[in-house]
Amino acid sequence: MTEVVDAHGSKIQVLIPVMLMQERLLAALQLKTTVDYLEIRLEQSESSLVSFRGPQLDAVDRNFALAGGIRACYRGGWSFVTFNNLDELKMRVETAVQQAQLVGRETTELAAVEPVEDTVRVQMGRDPRGVSLQAKRELLEHYNQLLLEADPRIQTTACSLGDTFRTVWYVNSTGTVLEQERLDVVGRFGVVARADGAVRQGFESVHSRSDFGVLEGIEERVLGAAGRALRQLEAKPVKGGQYTVVLDPYLAGVFIHEAFGHLSEADFVYENPRMQELLVLGKPISIPGLNVVDDGTVPGQPGTLVYDDEGVPTRRQYLIKDGILTGRLHNRETAGKLGEMPTGNARALNATHPPIVRMTNTGILGGQSSFEDMIQDIDDGVYAVRMLGGQTNGEMFTFAAAEGYRIAGGKLAEPLSDITLTGNVFQTLKDIEAIGTDQVWLSGGCGKGGQSPLPVAVGGPHLRIKNVVVGGR
Repeated sequence: MTEVVDAHGSKIQVLIPVMLMQERLLAALQLKTTVDYLEIRLEQSESSLVSFRGPQLDAVDRNFALAGGIRACYRGGWSFVTFNNLDELKMRVETAVQQAQLVGRETTELAAVEPVEDTVRVQMGRDPRGVSLQAKRELLEHYNQLLLEADPRIQTTACSLGDTFRTVWYVNSTGTVLEQERLDVVGRFGVVARADGAVRQGFESVHSRSDFGVLEGIEERVLGAAGRALRQLEAKPVKGGQYTVVLDPYLAGVFIHEAFGHLSEADFVYENPRMQELLVLGKPISIPGLNVVDDGTVPGQPGTLVYDDEGVPTRRQYLIKDGILTGRLHNRETAGKLGEMPTGNARALNATHPPIVRMTNTGILGGQSSFEDMIQDIDDGVYAVRMLGGQTNGEMFTFAAAEGYRIAGGKLAEPLSDITLTGNVFQTLKDIEAIGTDQVWLSGGCGKGGQSPLPVAVGGPHLRIKNVVVGGR
């Protein structure tokens, strides 16, 4: 390690490679001639985590890591081998090549991609590596104490501050050579409130790709977690039935991510004959005004990256445009097999996991309606806010809203609890009645294939949907 000074005058311990990592990785590609495709990723990371559970300090961790992964493909058969010692790199590459040769029985089909050589740096604000663990602990303890003292009905908390700075070197046998930096700074704040036998939860999270300073001076946002839980203690359970429902931007984004975004991942489509029948490109799939994108280029969002983990440039991909199914998400293999263009959606949790088809920042684009116009003619409806939990099963979904309100006479009325929304995603897309102008992006994490939580963003405006089945208590 070596010591450098950041823009704020703080000293930072930085891991420096003994030699240029790219040179060592390129030298290890010499066995490419015995397979159809070979790639090597090496990741160097530095991270810290401070967490409280209730009044107790739960963890203070700092971690340095160097690890990598090798993928080889031969006659359509893939192998994946990890390593954490550069001295073993050549041997690990040989192992990956041999394993791919053992399983390959068909034809390798990878969409062609123009090779690139590039370096991507973080545009840094306040570097979390220059902030001591003691300072991070004191900051989190301050926020945690605010939540514990917010109301006597707050029973416990679960709060954490985490940051990870990583450098990933990537080379492949088609000529791509990349070095990409990434910073993730995350604050998570949760509370549990209890009164008269009822137990409610509230959450808030803050994320930045460039600046530890985003976690400072956020008392009001942190207390929002307590406010959500306390309001739910006073809410009445919704009466089950069929309603016109308005989703807030966060729940609209989660809905489109979970219920539709995963269906758009081409590995799922390729392996599922029923989805191939339902998800035919060019087919009308929703109301004409709906536009859904997956966009890895949105500045500053958790799912944003210049190149994916196969070295493919990211882009804005329309999944639905003006109500028509226009695209899906690909890695190089699914694009090759389906005869479509790669979209830059091959992502891995870290270098010890193989890249698979994953979303980046997925959301509904803004429409024409204001929130006030959206609810003004609803006599008896439900306003559902954020998400507490949920599940999907193919085209069916069930989501539990974190909080909600009755809509009566065109205005928000009393708070409601125990709101679950159930339906078929394809029917729901056709039952949308209004799309708000207020589209926003919100940070999140996604799980798939044992890789969780992968940083993503969900986006949306307010969304009005008719005939939604709402379950209550």
